[in-house]
Amino acid sequence: MRYFFYPGIPPCSRILLIESGSRRLIEGLLPHLRDLFGQDVEMDLVTCYAGEPAGFHGRVYNVNDYGGAAGRRALWGDLAQRQYRAAGVICAAEPIMTKWKWWLAAKLPAKIFIINENCDYFWLDRVRFRQLLHFMFYRLGLTGAAAVPALVRLVCFPVTLAYLLLYAGTVHLRRKLRQSS
Repeated sequence: MRYFFYPGIPPCSRILLIESGSRRLIEGLLPHLRDLFGQDVEMDLVTCYAGEPAGFHGRVYNVNDYGGAAGRRALWGDLAQRQYRAAGVICAAEPIMTKWKWWLAAKLPAKIFIINENCDYFWLDRVRFRQLLHFMFYRLGLTGAAAVPALVRLVCFPVTLAYLLLYAGTVHLRRKLRQSS
């Protein structure tokens, strides 16, 4: 995650897109990225889907071809030599490639931009930290009317867990005492 403290957009000739959401998201985003970075920018894609998106011309890295720890090292070897300056991560409300996308976002020496399900995006840097926090709280259900029930559940969880553990311990202890006498 390079460029976190750098508020500008780095000049880049190559972008990595991490498709961890619906295929329609990346297809809708491609024209916007071409407008922002220029028509001659190279775009590569890390995906779990077969084939490539409509209108996409670039290298496709399918995570299904890179299984296990050796596969992750091989994928990293393939991506590291391409020297990306920017990487887009889809953060839609779909649990697709979650571990892969955050592993790549942390490991890539590129400026990261977060893409939501509306094909809106924002850069991951210190200037937009409040926007990132709001995005995370919204995804966790901690904004608006949903915040109060979520916080109540969060506070009640340890009490409920302690009660259930105490109850189970008591029942098992009573059973052991009856068997021993």
